[in-house]
Amino acid sequence: MTDIEAYMLKLGSQARSASREIAKATTAQKNSALQAIAEAIHCQCDQLLAANQLDLAAGHEKALESALMDRLELTEARIDAMIEGLRQVAALDDPVGAISDLKYRPSGIQVGRMRVPLGVIGIIYESRPNVTCEAASLCLKSGNATILRGGSEAIRSNQAIAECISQGLEAAGLNRHVVQVLDRVDREAVGKLITMPQYVDVIVPRGGKGLIERISNDAKVPVIKHLDGNCHLYIDDKADLEKSISVAVNAKTQRYGTCCTLESLLVASGIAEKVLPPLADQFQQHQVELRGCEKTRSIIDGVGEASEEDWETEYLAPVLSVKIVNDVDEAIDHINKYSSQHTDSIMTEDHSRAQRFLREVDSSSVMINTSTRFADGFEYGLGAEIGISTDKLHARGPVGLEGLTSQKYIVLGDGHIRQ
Repeated sequence: MTDIEAYMLKLGSQARSASREIAKATTAQKNSALQAIAEAIHCQCDQLLAANQLDLAAGHEKALESALMDRLELTEARIDAMIEGLRQVAALDDPVGAISDLKYRPSGIQVGRMRVPLGVIGIIYESRPNVTCEAASLCLKSGNATILRGGSEAIRSNQAIAECISQGLEAAGLNRHVVQVLDRVDREAVGKLITMPQYVDVIVPRGGKGLIERISNDAKVPVIKHLDGNCHLYIDDKADLEKSISVAVNAKTQRYGTCCTLESLLVASGIAEKVLPPLADQFQQHQVELRGCEKTRSIIDGVGEASEEDWETEYLAPVLSVKIVNDVDEAIDHINKYSSQHTDSIMTEDHSRAQRFLREVDSSSVMINTSTRFADGFEYGLGAEIGISTDKLHARGPVGLEGLTSQKYIVLGDGHIRQ
C-alpha cells in the first residue's frame, strides 16, 4: 500500500465516523459551527490573504492564465463574501429530519418520508479557494461529512481556510473530521477518493469538462455532475421583440465564462428579419462573434458559417451560434438534439407554446421569457449551491441543501399487525 492509499483510507475512515456524528447534530449545533467558522475566517483574514499571496506568486511563476489567476485570488471583499455566505447558510431551513406526505393507510398505519443526509460527500474542484468554504458549509448544514480536494494552484489558501473550518467545528463541539481538506495534490489521491465506496457515498466534481469526464469515467461511487452548459434561447414569432433583445443580450454578455451563459440562439423565421439586425448591432457593441446558418447569414452581414460542431459547443467566450427555425417544434427538436440539458429558455407571449416548451424540453432548468443566467442556486432561493446537475438521478439542476439529502420511508403504528 502506498503512502497516498494509506492517507486516503485514513481520511475515509475518519469521514465515515464523523458522518454518523454530524447526522445526529441538532440544527442549533450546526448553525453554531457555521457562525464559529465565519468568526474564525474574520479573525484570520490577514493569514488567509498571506497564504493566498503565496499561491498567486506560484501561479505567476507557472504563467497561469489570467482567468485562472482571477478565480484564484482572494481579496478582502471575497473573504467578506465567504463570511456572509456562511451566515446565509446558517439562516436557511434545515432539511434534515423534515417529514413529508405522512398519511394514514387503510390498515391504520401512517406512512411518510423523512429527509436524511447522504453520508460522506467527496468534492473535487479547481482554482477558486472560496469553494472550500461554500462546499463545507452546505455539507455541514445538510448533516454530511465531506472530503474536499481543491486544485494544486490553491493549496496554501485551501489549507488556511481548512484550519478556520476545523476551529469552528471544535468551537461548536463537533468532530473536526466532519470537514477534511486534502493537504496534498497528487492525482493518485483523486483516483483513490473516487473509488472508495466503503467510505464515500457521492462525488461532486466542479471544474472543466476534462476533469468531470475523468471523474465520471473512473468513479466507483455515484457522481453529481454536469459536463457542459450548451444553453439555448428560442425567440418565438409570438415573442415581444423588445424583451427578447434585452434577454438575449443579457443571457450572452452578462458573464461569458459560466455554465448558464447563452451559447446558441434560435429565432423563428417569421420574425427573423425584424429581430436579428438589432440583435446583431447589440452583440457587435459587446464584440460578440456570431456564427450562423445560411438564412442567418443572408440577413446579417459579416456572420461566420456555423458548423455542426458549433451547435454542440459550449464556448465560454464572446461567441454565439445563431439558427433560424420554422417554429417551436423545430426549436424543441434542435434543443433536445444539441443541448447539454443544462438550461434552455423561450421568449413568447403564447401561453400554449410556452407550456409545450416547459413540458417537452428535456433540460434541468427550462425557462419562459427570462435570461438563462438565472440558473443559479442563489437566484433559485437555495441560498447557495454545491454545483449544478444535468443527471436525472438523484438531483437535477442547482444542488442546494435538499439536494444533499435523500429520503427514507417512515412508518408509524401502535401495535398494528398485517392481516
